[in-house]
Amino acid sequence: METRVAVIGIIVEKEEAVARLNSVLHEYSSYIIGRMGVPYRVRGINIISVAVDAPHDIISALSGKIGRIDGVSAKAAYSKIIGEDHV
Repeated sequence: METRVAVIGIIVEKEEAVARLNSVLHEYSSYIIGRMGVPYRVRGINIISVAVDAPHDIISALSGKIGRIDGVSAKAAYSKIIGEDHV
């Protein structure tokens, strides 16, 4: 199956959403290359980037599930290069 590398940018505005977000990320952990989180205390938010290598439909599903969590926003940016599934 063809895969793409993407970065999902996540903004967490409600601290109580973190447990649900971590649960969703754990569901898709086999596709996650890495993640980085930055707390922005001045605004009371957390900024997270998650790098993934997965089929397009998996990336869309993950981004959609994250975006439906109350207090969380997410957007995906895709690479143009298509590779083969290695997971």
